[in-house]
Amino acid sequence: MKNNDRMTLDQLRQQLQQNISDGDTAAFGETFGQISQCIRDEMLAEVQDRVNEAKQAMDTNVRVSRGEAMLTSEEREYYQKLAVAMADKNPKQALSDLNLVMPETVIERVFEDLRTEHRLLSKINFIPTGAAIKMTYNANGYQEAAWGELCDEIIKELVSGFKVANTGLLKLSAFIPVCKAALELGPEWLDRYVREILYEAYANGLEVGIVKGSGKDQPIGMIRQVGESVTVTGGIYPEKTPITVNALDVQTFGNLLSLMATDDGGKPRPIRDVILLVNPVDYYKGVMPAITIKAPDGTYREELPYPMDIIQTPAVPLGKAVMGLGYRYFAAIGSGKDGQIDYSDHYQFLEDNRVYLIKGFANGFPMDNNAFLLLDISNLEAAIYKVQSVTGRALSSDATLASLSLGSATLSPAFAGDTTSYTATTTNATNVINAVPADAGATVAVTLNGTEVANGSALSWSSGSNTVVVKVTAEDGTTNKSYTVTVTKS
Repeated sequence: MKNNDRMTLDQLRQQLQQNISDGDTAAFGETFGQISQCIRDEMLAEVQDRVNEAKQAMDTNVRVSRGEAMLTSEEREYYQKLAVAMADKNPKQALSDLNLVMPETVIERVFEDLRTEHRLLSKINFIPTGAAIKMTYNANGYQEAAWGELCDEIIKELVSGFKVANTGLLKLSAFIPVCKAALELGPEWLDRYVREILYEAYANGLEVGIVKGSGKDQPIGMIRQVGESVTVTGGIYPEKTPITVNALDVQTFGNLLSLMATDDGGKPRPIRDVILLVNPVDYYKGVMPAITIKAPDGTYREELPYPMDIIQTPAVPLGKAVMGLGYRYFAAIGSGKDGQIDYSDHYQFLEDNRVYLIKGFANGFPMDNNAFLLLDISNLEAAIYKVQSVTGRALSSDATLASLSLGSATLSPAFAGDTTSYTATTTNATNVINAVPADAGATVAVTLNGTEVANGSALSWSSGSNTVVVKVTAEDGTTNKSYTVTVTKS
């Protein structure tokens, strides 16, 4: 692919993500149509180049030496029959008569590309599965990927998502526009076109769901709260309270990483595979200036105090960022063995351009509540190469908590940052405390009945009344606020 085409395709991908985030289905359909046209034009141009270059290029040994994927006999037969049926004047009847089944190897290659090549999917615990999920090939309108319950009717609106694993896998639909010109290129080119469109469709649908899915007929996104103490209303998981981040310096990163150093069960863990997801606009406007310094030799370089991968994605809302442990998000996608082909009359298209539908099945969720943090980066400071004394920003005086939980115990009243006194009852011998400050520069100290304990650890209760005090000291070192929880152990 030529560089200028690739840049155009990349821009279209970002626009598609923005359409999804905005819920603009009309703009989405137009953008995805442009993506399919871009891929199709590239293929047609490349075919013509190959023909002009050497008519003998179809020789098997030559194609192998060029690194082209060779089809199995089953795949070749599938695409040959598929092309004939798609070119028929009545494709619906032709496909019904053939009852074609898509070979498993076709979808497996798409899933492997997603797992290894996609910036976000390659960093999370993303597993292509097999027999647990089934894939079909169908027909509908211009879309890229739509999620829904297994029993739901396919709808035109873009709805991304899946639920917790034990509720079963949800349906992910990818729409593939195919023109007759592509059918004349042969099985290898039809296979390549189908796989590239599938990659684009699934990549965008998965990315939006993984980042911000609500949990109601959608994924449970990284920005959502999960765990025993979380109240799920109407199937929707609440968003995390964003932590204010004004600088990407060593102390700020250290405080943020410490919040992820224990799981929500109080078990310590090493920090690894850290990712930082930001909207492309925020990256250039705030994150890049905050991590870029001018070295003494006059060159500019990005400096991070801890190893992590910064991933730009329009799925993250403007002014926000997601920091987390990539391996602690689980997602699975796959196809079964009973995929069949249909054709839909729901939408009418030009005779030389028809749209088909492939249905896949997938699921995903954060594996614990502490694995991902939602950040407010709307007021990031630019990095300063300090060669002389400078007046820094005023240190924050925010000493409030963003969240406070004691395992499965319910706080009364419900937690609010401005409320400092709570009660709770429990029959458990222990409960894990998790206190998250509203400002990343603040520190948290916890005592149980006057004895200091670690934030994120399991608190052992005495029979009767127990007093837990959480003292938050603001970044300025003087402003503080104490939250008291009286826990009755019965």
